[in-house]
Amino acid sequence: MTVHSTFVAVAAALAPAAVAAADDSRIEAEIVVTAPRTQDPLEVVTDPRRPRQPLPAHDGADYLKTIPGFSVIRKGGTDGDPLFRGMAGSRIAIVSDEAMLLGGCGMRMDPPTAYVFPQNYDRIRVLKGPQSVLWGAGGSAATVLFERDPFEPGADASRLDASVLTGSWGRRDLALDAMAGNDLGYLRLQGSDARADDYESGSGDDVHSEYHRWNANLMVGFRPADDVLVELSAARSDGEAAYADRMMDGSAFDREAFSLRVRWDDIGPTLRDIDAQIAYGYVDHVMDNYSLRDFTPTMMMPNPTVSNPDRETLAARFAASLAFTSELDSTLGIDAHRDEHGIRSSMDQLMMPYQEQPRMTDARFDQLGLFGEFTWRPAEGRSWAWGARVDRWEVEDQRETVRPGMMGRVPNDTAGATDTDWLTSAFLRYEHGLRRPAGSDAADVVLFAGLGHSARVADYWERFGNDKQSVSSNSAFFTDPERTTQLDVGVLRRTDNGSLSVSLFASRIDDYVLIDARPVDEPMGTIVTRSVDARTWGGEVEYVRALGDAWNVQGSLAYTHGTNTTDDVALAQMPPLESRLALNYVRERLAVGALLRLVADQDRIDPGRGNIVGQDISETDSFAVFSVNGSYRFSSAVRVSAGVDNLFDEAYAEHLSRAGSMVTGFVQTERIDEPGRTLWLKLDVSL
Repeated sequence: MTVHSTFVAVAAALAPAAVAAADDSRIEAEIVVTAPRTQDPLEVVTDPRRPRQPLPAHDGADYLKTIPGFSVIRKGGTDGDPLFRGMAGSRIAIVSDEAMLLGGCGMRMDPPTAYVFPQNYDRIRVLKGPQSVLWGAGGSAATVLFERDPFEPGADASRLDASVLTGSWGRRDLALDAMAGNDLGYLRLQGSDARADDYESGSGDDVHSEYHRWNANLMVGFRPADDVLVELSAARSDGEAAYADRMMDGSAFDREAFSLRVRWDDIGPTLRDIDAQIAYGYVDHVMDNYSLRDFTPTMMMPNPTVSNPDRETLAARFAASLAFTSELDSTLGIDAHRDEHGIRSSMDQLMMPYQEQPRMTDARFDQLGLFGEFTWRPAEGRSWAWGARVDRWEVEDQRETVRPGMMGRVPNDTAGATDTDWLTSAFLRYEHGLRRPAGSDAADVVLFAGLGHSARVADYWERFGNDKQSVSSNSAFFTDPERTTQLDVGVLRRTDNGSLSVSLFASRIDDYVLIDARPVDEPMGTIVTRSVDARTWGGEVEYVRALGDAWNVQGSLAYTHGTNTTDDVALAQMPPLESRLALNYVRERLAVGALLRLVADQDRIDPGRGNIVGQDISETDSFAVFSVNGSYRFSSAVRVSAGVDNLFDEAYAEHLSRAGSMVTGFVQTERIDEPGRTLWLKLDVSL
């Protein structure tokens, strides 16, 4: 059967007439193989502690790729950049413990998800589209919340979760999460260490991809009263990573973060809860062309070269939950954010060490926002949700000079300039539930439709990164804000045998920020930031069905179609049609499963154009990857799982992969090839 004919069969299997599964004990496999199921309209929730296949790297982006609609732009073994429905960068808001995460590298070596170590979290929530205003400005494509649960009074006095994973090409992950407490407070300590060597592609070629990352978190909670929680947290992480798509590697990812959070629950009948937080973060990132590769002089880098960007952020948030009536509740609040980005570098580390160079601040961002979100339930099974926020942004360009293309540095056209914007975002959503009568064979069905509008300012990478230019200036500083208006519709269907989720969208994007690496009449190497208008549409389908007492089948389908209406061409960096099919056998202790991932070809491209992460390269062919897995629970506390990813050693590269760079000792490829056959074994212990 060809890949295209298989897609037809998958689409037929996912038709709404099919029945799907609700009884978790009958359909849940021990290993996540297709996707966590959508439980609520436009919201996906997953447990990052569960083993999953294909085996993800130890970062947030590779965990997100198991959710339909997500793709990852790969550049090595770790630190990939996530996209949702073809949207990348700040169009996806990454929120950790209610604080926005940001990276520091102007070349996106460290996207925000590079500092997310998933097993340190209790839950990952994905909010699709501009259907919430609670978590900061932007996030037009999705908001991803990495969440930890506080220790609750009356809970067990202590808890310990630990895991060890080993796999092909020197893969080794260690993770620990220990918590102890009582009604007065608690202490939680987390840590992880992950490393891997260069992996081998299905073609038998080594890929420059080794990495080593570690992190440690400490949370101390105090309860001065039963309904009041004061939590202080501190985090530290560092590591190194080799990249196959560029002339430099990441030799340091030093990050420290501190947070103070106060929660007051069950205050009264109208004012229910108060949540206040202040957070500080600092990223000190180093990239060079000699630490993780054999140094080879080039025309652009004849000497050992280092770049050392850093970013300091300070954020605050206050939110109050109010119930005006038994049918109407709300969340009102204010948030603020300031970050400063700086850099120092050396074009000859031997003669002028970068540590001796002064740090120069190149950009400052200030944001202040007011938000309100409401939910009204006029009758059982019906609800309206709406919200709005207004944000004031002030951005300052502190660069004295810029380097257009491969030329030398020249005076910056916008040196010292300040850009101030007032932006508004809002949404309205209706949900209508049809609940089956007790004892009936009918389905529970939820229909939903939402209209959302999101506005965001151009981010650091679009304005400043890699000294991007505009069409009329050697600086892209005055790039217009991007505005997205999106319609989301869908249905959730649930019966005793299974579940079906269909989520469709159509969006209009005004002043879409397009990164153009092939501008006309510009010097070689010039990258231009342009504003164009765009349209996108598509959606995701998720399906689960129980086949008897032990077997279940799961499937997902995701597609996004984009058009650059200004240039009347395909919108660049759109993922191809993708489907996943899984068959699982689950008993009380034993679970065995198989996963077939099918990806169609992609011929709708616009070479040389894209986003801050990458640009289109060429058309790609379809491929299929087959994997198997199994797990066994020795007790409620001990589980062993294992798997073989890419069982048939398929040679392939993702359509949205970065282009391969020339690295001494490695074969250069058009795209970065994915790992070949990968074996892994994992032990989980919970006490």
